[in-house]
Parts: sequence; C-alpha cells; structure tokens
Amino acid sequence: MASYRKPAPFNKRRRHVMAQMIPPSGPSSLSWGKELVNLAQQVMACERSEVCQKRNGTNLSRRIKLLSPLLEEIRDAAAYPHHHPLPPSAVMAFRELNLIMQSCKILLDECRERSCFCLLRNMGSLSEDFYKLTKKLARALESLPLELLDLSDEIREQVELVRLQVQRAQLHVDPADELLYNKVVDILNHVEKKEIPDFCELQQLFQTLHLNSAVDCEREMQKLEDELTTDSSDGFEIMPIPSLISFVRYGKCVLYGVMTQTESAESWSRESGNSSVVDAAEELSSSGREEGSSNPPDEFRCPISLDLMRDPVIVASGQTYDRASIATWIDAGNLTCPKSGQKLLHLSLTPNYALRSLISQWCEEHHIPFDKQDKGGKKGSSMEHIATTKAALEATKMTASFLVEKLATSSPEVQRQAAYELRLLAKCSMDNRMCIADAGAIPLLVSLLSSKDSRTQENAVTALLNLSIFDKNKGLIIEAEALDPIIEVLRSAMSMEARENAAATLFSLSVVDDYKLQIGSKPMAIDALVVLLHDGTPWRGKKDAATALFNLAVHPANKPKIVAAGAVPILISVLQDEEAGTTDDALPVLALIAGCPEGLEAINMEAAAIPVLVRHLRSGSPKGKENAIVVLYALCKSGGDEVVSSLLQVPVTVPSLYSLLTVGTPRAKRRAASLLKLLHKLQLLAHSTTGNFFTTTDTSTSMFS
Repeated sequence: MASYRKPAPFNKRRRHVMAQMIPPSGPSSLSWGKELVNLAQQVMACERSEVCQKRNGTNLSRRIKLLSPLLEEIRDAAAYPHHHPLPPSAVMAFRELNLIMQSCKILLDECRERSCFCLLRNMGSLSEDFYKLTKKLARALESLPLELLDLSDEIREQVELVRLQVQRAQLHVDPADELLYNKVVDILNHVEKKEIPDFCELQQLFQTLHLNSAVDCEREMQKLEDELTTDSSDGFEIMPIPSLISFVRYGKCVLYGVMTQTESAESWSRESGNSSVVDAAEELSSSGREEGSSNPPDEFRCPISLDLMRDPVIVASGQTYDRASIATWIDAGNLTCPKSGQKLLHLSLTPNYALRSLISQWCEEHHIPFDKQDKGGKKGSSMEHIATTKAALEATKMTASFLVEKLATSSPEVQRQAAYELRLLAKCSMDNRMCIADAGAIPLLVSLLSSKDSRTQENAVTALLNLSIFDKNKGLIIEAEALDPIIEVLRSAMSMEARENAAATLFSLSVVDDYKLQIGSKPMAIDALVVLLHDGTPWRGKKDAATALFNLAVHPANKPKIVAAGAVPILISVLQDEEAGTTDDALPVLALIAGCPEGLEAINMEAAAIPVLVRHLRSGSPKGKENAIVVLYALCKSGGDEVVSSLLQVPVTVPSLYSLLTVGTPRAKRRAASLLKLLHKLQLLAHSTTGNFFTTTDTSTSMFS
C-alpha cells in the first residue's frame, strides 16, 4: 500500500469547536440526564459517511445507542420528587461522558461533511480519532460507579457489555478504504505521467465515491477548496489538494459532460444562498467595487490594481503590494518594482501582517467582507496562489483539451456549455489560463463572440476576459483578431453582463502600451465605452467603462477621441452621483482628459464642472481630491480670470485648498500650492486693473491677505 502521512488528530475546525464545549452547570441529576439523553440522540441521528470510516462510525454510534437506556433511566429517575442525588464520582464520570459524546457528534459530522477525497487522504488520522474516542469511552465507563446507581440488572449488564467491547476495541483502518486510497494515488500517478485515465476505471472510482453528477463534482471541488483554509496539514506529497481539485474537474467534464450554467447557479444557490457567478477578472477594472460606498484609505490599496489589498506583501524594494497583483507582475517576467522602478534584488514576498491586520479591522468597521470567498457565492481566489503540482497541471491540460475539442466539434448547445466551463476554469489560476490558451481555445472563443445565443456570447467574452489576466494571453487574443468582435459585443450584446465584461476585457488588454493605440484606432471602440459609461450598472458597467477609458487616455492620441465621443458631460454627471460609488473611477479619466486642449475646452463648457470638482476637493477620497485638484489647476492655468472667478464663487474653494496642503497626497499638496499661488497672482492682477474683481468673494479672498 502507498504510504500516507498522518496529520494532527484533530484539525483546526474541530479543535475550535471542542474549545467551546461547556458541560451542564451543577450536579443536578435531571440536568445531566436530559443533556446526556439529548446528546446520545444527536449522535445516533448523525448520518454516516458513504465513502470512508463506515465501520468506525457505525461501531461508535451503536455503542452510544447501547448506553441510551442507562442515560434515560438516570433522567427518568431524577424526575421523581424524592430521588437521590448523583454521587460525586458519578457526576465526574457523566461529565466525561458528556464531552466524549460531543466529540463523537463532531467527528461523525465531519466524516459526513468533508470532501470524500480528503477523508481518504486523512483515513489514518481519522481512524486514530475514532480509536482514541473509544478508549476515552472505556475509561469513562470504568470510572462510572454502577454499584452506587439505582439501576435495573438488565441495564447494568448492557453497560458492562459496552464496557467490555470498548476495552477490547482495536485501531481499525478499513481495507476497502485502503484499496480506494491506492486506486486514487495510482490514477494520479498516471495523470502525472500524462496518461489519460481509462474511462471505465474513472467512472467506477467516481461512483464509489458517490460523485454521480456534475453538481456532485462541483460540491466536491468546493469542499476541497475549503480544506485549503481549514486543514492545517496541506503538506501531503502523495495526494495534494490542488491535484485532487484538478482531477475532480477533469472527471466531471469527461464523465458527465459540461455542466450547464443553470445547473451551476442552482447548485451554488443551494450551497451558499447566492446564484451568481463571479469571475476571476471581475475586479480588474474596479478600484474597490466590493467596498460599496466606503472608500478605503490610499495606503490600503494596491499600487498596481488600486483595489483594497487582501494579502499585502513586501517586495525587495520595501514597497507593499497585494500578493495577486505583484505575483502577476513577476510572472510576466518583470524584475523591477512597479512603483519605484528599482531592480528587485530578490523575488521573495514577505507578508505584511501589520498592514493586513489594519485592513481587516477597517473592513470589519465598515461591514465589508475581508476574505473574498462569498462574492457570488463561490470562491474565486482561493486557488490563485496554490503551488501547482505536476498532477494538477497535467489534469488541467487534459481538461482544457477536452473542452476545446467540444468547443470545436460539438453542437451549439454543447459549445455554450463548454465555453461556460472554460470561463470557470480560466478564473481559478494563471496555470489554468496558460493551459487553456495552449490548448487552442482563444480563436474558438473569439469565433463564438458573434453567436446569436446570448449565453454563448456572454460565456465566450467572459472566458476571454479571464484569460486576458495572463499577460502572455493578451498577445494571443490580439493575434486572434478579437478586438473587432469584442467591440461589437460591447456595442450590441443582448446581455448587459456581456457588454460590461467586453469593456473589462478592453481594459485588461489596454494595460499593454502598444494595444492602447490599437484599441483607440478601432472605429466605435471609444464611442461604445462612452455609451456604457452612461448606460451601465453603477457597480459594474460604469466602472468597467471608466477604467477602460482611463487606460486608453494614457495615450495622448486617444484623449481627443474620448472628448469627441462626448465623454466629458457623462463624466461630470457620474461625478454628481456620489451614491453610485463610481466617482473615483471617473475623476482619473477627467484628470487625463484635462491634459489636452480639447478636454479643457469641453470641461469649461460644463457649468456644473467647477462646483462638482470643488465638492470632491473638499470631501472626496485622497485619490479623488488629488485628481480634482489636477483638473482645477489645469482649468485655471488655461482659462484665466473667468475660470478663477467661477472657482472663487464657490465659498469652500480656498479653505479646501489650504486643507489639502496638510492632509493631501504629495501630488495633491504640490498642485494645491501651485493653484493657491496662481489664484493669488491673478487676484493681485485683477486688483491692479479693476480694483473690484472679487466683489462677490470677500470671504474667500480674505484668505489671501
């Protein structure tokens, strides 16, 4: 038999629950009797695992059942008015029995609820847990003073029988479990050698494990992912969890076909109460979408993604980034610090525990989930940073090849489902995205963008979005001539989600400088983004459109095009709706547009522009204030007296500028100082020529004297 390593007898989850166990207070016979009978009923009601530890679970439940008459008699006797109190030795024995039965219930529940593969993976330690509980039960029964209790002879004999059984009990590892364990290890070894598993053998294994449908497999994969956070013993070399997850995914696709989108949504709705599907790239273009209306402090945002950091790490230059973002940066072959430009002397990532604690506290205060596992009811990031095993990689390659074959040769219905499976697979990790691209999926997904079926179109564009996170895939998507079809989806897709994900895909692609101009030169690309900026949903469409426009506006040639498409009035309108939570996405675009003459002219023509910008100057986020001051400075520098007059018509302008000098970002401080100097200079000039330029702004101008 293949050797297996034994983790600690109890994992963190069970230790946590055990620590909260509290026996009944006081030595009351009635309280002890009721509690023990209730616990015994709960243990007997526990469903047995269908896969592993069948005999151990059955023996444990049967022994508790045999003790039930004793417990019931203690309870019933205590209900009489003149019953004798339990002797102290009996109270101690029943206290121990109470804890043992609570442990029995937890262990039986765990065997039923945990991943069936992890039950096999942990069969040695679980068998030891059952054995140790049995021995504890033996000691509790040995210390129980039966001679001091008023019991019938029949019950005494039954308790003695149980006592004898548990004293003789031996550690039992089920030979059937061992055979099943060896079978899984053997198949994983074949997968690691790039050998495709035999269909009949695979089918038999999954049926034995009671994985009889695609939905069963999805639940099993979710349980395996849960093990990554609850199991402290994830160092198994023979049956690592990443290999198991990839293997189950492969088996699901091969044995049961691809799961429909409806089936997936329903299964996750049952598991978590939420039926939406969240993709790995959902937050690419949203700086804080999950934060709602609460804007996190700048120092809590990753300098690369501008998202709230969940796993901050320190690189060799001393800068802190979110692990996902900096890992992607390094994986793309970059050896410099993105923020400072310094060459990284080493690529080690050191967890920033202090900052993580502060971010966690901030999230708790603002009622924001810190661990991203419940968005859409499904984990999107738990697999992102797991060290990939060879078996996991090969299983993923097999899955990708299988799905791509379905995508190329099957009916439209199967193509839709295969695109959906690829969408799910592409959201999990960089290795998955690489395998899917290597299998030739990108050109086939591009061809599905023109599908008349809205679900197929949505799945295809979202799969491309998820694939585009891997930098090498960006070039493959461009080479597949995907830009025009993506833009067409952005313009006229039947579902808003498809349009929004098309915008996010353009944002992802435009991270590469060469593609900024290429996208901007495409007819209708910028126009379609501006339309989505107006029509999109606040937390998705508007953010995706704004961040895509921001990336494109970085290239000077695209700025006049964005202005010509009518973006400025819409951006000002977005800034006026602070409840929508998109102001921090719109302001950076406006700040870039203000860098060209056409942009300044368009902003000047908007009557609401200056009051809105001053409002954000006073009460916006740190980044929002910085971008607002950039626009105001550009307006005043180019617009002269007329703009200065309009600016000073807003009473809070000058106090807000002085406030920025002390609490603003470094860039905001510099711009605030420059704007104050400019206003002061224009004020002196106005006084010398008219003498009464500021007749309506006495309060504000007194700040300059």
